[in-house]
Amino acid sequence: MSRANAASKGGAVSPAGQAGQAGQAGQAGQAEQVGADSQVDVGRAPSPLWTFGLFRSELVTTFRRWRTIALLGVLAAVPILIGVAIKIETSDGSSAGGGGGEGPAFIAQVTNNGLFLVFTALAATLPFFLPMAIGVIAGDAIAGEANAGTLRYLLVAPAGRTRLLITKYATTMTFCLVATLVVAVSALVVGALLFPLGELTTISGTRISFAEGLGRALLIALVVAASLIGVAALGLFVSTLTNSGIAAMATTVGLLITIQILDQIPQLHALQPYFFSHYWLSFADLMRDPVYRDDLVRNLGLQGLYAAIFGSAAWARFTAKDITA
Repeated sequence: MSRANAASKGGAVSPAGQAGQAGQAGQAGQAEQVGADSQVDVGRAPSPLWTFGLFRSELVTTFRRWRTIALLGVLAAVPILIGVAIKIETSDGSSAGGGGGEGPAFIAQVTNNGLFLVFTALAATLPFFLPMAIGVIAGDAIAGEANAGTLRYLLVAPAGRTRLLITKYATTMTFCLVATLVVAVSALVVGALLFPLGELTTISGTRISFAEGLGRALLIALVVAASLIGVAALGLFVSTLTNSGIAAMATTVGLLITIQILDQIPQLHALQPYFFSHYWLSFADLMRDPVYRDDLVRNLGLQGLYAAIFGSAAWARFTAKDITA
């Protein structure tokens, strides 16, 4: 028997074989290290910059949808229709609203100052158009992703359910602000084109400058947007209950209509102050001099309460929900 065969049978390894085994061991160690590093990267909490990127992506996705553009287009058209209607009605010298105080708030003052069209348009859109638009966006936030089969892929990224839910709510709130500003800007442009601009007479009878009136118009728009945070939280909660975006949107809008109907029934006056729509039109107090703050504070406090209740319910439901789509 040769020495090579004896060495092979005896388990001896040549220097070349030892070098090969050492190389394989080194590669295996490097692979294990890469795997460990990957596990660390996957388990690492996302940075605030990554969270901002997720929020920006949600904003781009929401505002690129044709449904969102259509909703904003409808909201922008409402002040145009109101302004043209008032212009036609007052073309013979009569006052807007027939002089009987009919129609949305401030409508009788629009012919004297086009800035009042901003307040009139917000008062006209707040009971139905704005909440409906918010209900559509909020109701589709989670249910729409589940229906499209993209919810699981969003959760694969190191976002976490809580972070994703907060991002969805922040996106809905951004839409609230944008939708309100679209109504206000459209009304301001139409009012400037059809009616004169200048100093304003407040509800209290005092005169304020146009610049101050413009500042109050912006403040009113912000208050109107803040008045919708309860609706946004309600829609988000409904969105976590189903995997159908259409069902979530229809349910949210149906609840909004039901609550507003109940808010008009005199026999329910004891409960009406607790409906989130009860103090919506309190923004008119910002056109008083001095400003009445009682109903404004009640409105914002009530919206915050609804946001906390339905936001917590949405979080409890979403974090315990089985994601199958």
